[in-house]
Amino acid sequence: MKSIFNYFFRGLLFVLPIFATFYVILVIIHWANDTLNALLFSWLPFDIPGLGLLTSFILIVLLGMAVSWAFSKPIFSYFEGIIARTPLVKIIYTAFKDFTEAFVGDKKKFNRPVLVKLFEGVDRIGFITEDDLSYLGIEQKVAVYCPHSYNFSGNLFLVDSGRLTPLNVNPADAMKFAVSAGVTQIENENG
Repeated sequence: MKSIFNYFFRGLLFVLPIFATFYVILVIIHWANDTLNALLFSWLPFDIPGLGLLTSFILIVLLGMAVSWAFSKPIFSYFEGIIARTPLVKIIYTAFKDFTEAFVGDKKKFNRPVLVKLFEGVDRIGFITEDDLSYLGIEQKVAVYCPHSYNFSGNLFLVDSGRLTPLNVNPADAMKFAVSAGVTQIENENG
């Protein structure tokens, strides 16, 4: 009887992460599909599965192309300027924009993993996000983002650079390791 429960829990450990991943992806896909179908295709007498998702993909690609064209940049800059002057919206928009660009934009910030010495014998994985803090009146420190485990949040620490040890690992692997509470194994880039 004990081995049946052991097999059950091993199976659960295999199935649960896969199920959770697909569930989150399906929720996002259904939301995008249903929202765009309701907004753009409610006039159709029948439902075409995936039409909303395909439409959202095409719209995002077209928007990405439009943002890249030189003649449209002033239009998008004007739109961003309006958002930047709108109270409360400015805070939310710029935070999300900067966070998104930190991962996928030209201004990638989470690409320098380090070990932060908190105190003797205790270290934490983080990512240098800013080397020069002189614009804040802070000298001799760098900004280090330390993600929380199993969460989409983290803390920003201003750390003396002498308390940092660069990690020779892929930044994505270091992020997975930190977010998974050290459960995910990472390999050294040298072998």
